[in-house]
Amino acid sequence: MTDQQAQIDALLRRVDELESRAALRDLVTDYCQGFDGHDWDRFIGIWHPDAVWDIGPPFGVFEGHEGIHRAVHEVLYPVWRETHHWTTNLRVEFTDADHARGVCDVDCMGATKDDVVQMVGATYTDDFERRDGTWKIAKRSVVIHYFNPVPGAEMTSPAASSE
Repeated sequence: MTDQQAQIDALLRRVDELESRAALRDLVTDYCQGFDGHDWDRFIGIWHPDAVWDIGPPFGVFEGHEGIHRAVHEVLYPVWRETHHWTTNLRVEFTDADHARGVCDVDCMGATKDDVVQMVGATYTDDFERRDGTWKIAKRSVVIHYFNPVPGAEMTSPAASSE
């Protein structure tokens, strides 16, 4: 291999990593926006069909698209009137060209169906895999740091509060 070819190969690897990082950030974003917006197609689109979503106590572990559907539609959505997730501090480490691990923090403010405002802080650890050229989550593990009610807080839109 010539020096020029080696430089081209190195450049292609760096470009691939940059594109992969952007795709992984989009997966993390689509999780939040898909869940909060009740956009099932967007939400399920981030997961490989055999993915594992380990939400941890008190929720449990859910496997595959069927298990993730059950978690969302039978466990979480029945409890939450609305949620607002914000992720930050995403750190991605590649183990090879098609596997990466990501860790990010999440703050979530939500209101239960009985109007109790809850504040949740957690860390997500993701095992990302690129299969057939597409990055998705193979496993997400959630560690919940706090899950607390916010006494006296209300989640109302500005229009509703000015009426």
